[in-house]
Amino acid sequence: MKETPDSCAQETLAPRSRSSLWIGAAIATVMTAVSLYISRASDKQPDAQATAVVAANDVAATKKDSINKTIALKNMSDADLHKKLTPEQYRVTRENGTEPPFRNEYWNNHKEGIYVDLISGEPLFSSKDKFESGTGWPSFTKPIDKSNVVEKTDRSLFMSRTEVRSKKDDAHLGHLFDDGPAPTGLRYCLNSASLRFVPKEKMETEGYGQYLSLFNAGAKDAQAKK
Repeated sequence: MKETPDSCAQETLAPRSRSSLWIGAAIATVMTAVSLYISRASDKQPDAQATAVVAANDVAATKKDSINKTIALKNMSDADLHKKLTPEQYRVTRENGTEPPFRNEYWNNHKEGIYVDLISGEPLFSSKDKFESGTGWPSFTKPIDKSNVVEKTDRSLFMSRTEVRSKKDDAHLGHLFDDGPAPTGLRYCLNSASLRFVPKEKMETEGYGQYLSLFNAGAKDAQAKK
């Protein structure tokens, strides 16, 4: 007798085939979604990396620009400095002049930061040591590093005073007096025209990050007392 296919078998195979198709379609859909997610995440990652690189380059460019300006002034001849500096800056730094009291840039500056030599860029004084002297000139109790300044006897104007000059470029900064507040009892009376102020928030980018400890130390001491 000729055998015929079992009808029950045919009815069972058909649903199984449909189930397999549905499962395969579901898996394919999930894989497509995962692939799309990974693709979009990959697209975003380079954007974040690019942003970070741009930010880092901006910081580096700012630091390099500041350093280049200092190097440019430091390496200039006296004739070139005469052209580059303002008349007041040149008169004070190269001709031992004195700027008017109360009419200069930093006498009333209360921001945190350091004061560096206008020409060489060497760090000279910190805002932590600045005080109100009532003289109309920026006054400090001590330099950041005493080896960066030179003291000389000044006998001009029919009197004997102690002149303060920067060590690296021999620029006239001002004078030193012994009528300052504690703990040093000294008053470094300086000309704003001899200085450039670097705010605390820009010290890192301008190459003075190592001096941030001057300000962080005070914060740590205050925290320790709590």
